[in-house]
Amino acid sequence: MVKASARHILVNTKKECEELKVRIEKGEDFAAVAKKYSQCPSGQDGGALGEFSPGQMVEAFDNVVFSAEVGKVHGPVQTEFGYHLIQITSRNG
Repeated sequence: MVKASARHILVNTKKECEELKVRIEKGEDFAAVAKKYSQCPSGQDGGALGEFSPGQMVEAFDNVVFSAEVGKVHGPVQTEFGYHLIQITSRNG
């Protein structure tokens, strides 16, 4: 079965999400930004969500994690929770 590991940053607005993405792309550490800004409890772990399989996350999140390029920062991805920046750290299959 396909599994992936990812980390994310969750914020309320698309604008904030886009601003944080630019900062990370300019060299700020993803985990440090997650700790400071993410509204998800995983932010305290640098946004790390651990390993999971398709169907364990909401659909929009899953679609990115199981299809987009590993290692890059993707987003903003909108879900019912807010706007996410997603970095896929590994994926098999």
